[in-house]
Amino acid sequence: MRDFATTEARLDITIAKYPAFPRQPAIVTRLVKHLFKEINDDANAAMRQYGLNHPEYNILMMLYGTPDNSLHPSELADVAGEKSANVTRLTGQLCDKGYIVRSGSEDDRRKVTLTLTPEGVEAIEGFLPDIVTLLHRQTRNLTSDEQGQLEVLLKKMLGGFGE
Repeated sequence: MRDFATTEARLDITIAKYPAFPRQPAIVTRLVKHLFKEINDDANAAMRQYGLNHPEYNILMMLYGTPDNSLHPSELADVAGEKSANVTRLTGQLCDKGYIVRSGSEDDRRKVTLTLTPEGVEAIEGFLPDIVTLLHRQTRNLTSDEQGQLEVLLKKMLGGFGE
């Protein structure tokens, strides 16, 4: 484990100073934060050779995961876990790279649709083998059953934020 012991030691000192501080929830949330940093750093490193960063990759993959490779910006923000302002900036960058296009909605001219271009699909299919390898490497210490359990638990934790 990447130096999480130092974080645990700091939490233990906090608890000694303030005994009502909840150790287990603090450990869980700090682990998630540490994991996010590691995942983000790994993905940025993997995407660098493709001229992309992790948030751009995430936007591309959310579009690729739709039947018609298209989403409205608000839908994209929801599924990508990004703020609307970030989606605007990221999609602008991806438009500049030729990977997505913006177009007016047929039903409502006020609505914009973001769609992968053929170049965007080609780029995704070019980096997917490296992403598959990365995902297997990132989860290599967990069995398939453990990955399933962790998925259930993280979804359960995420569900608590909407309450």
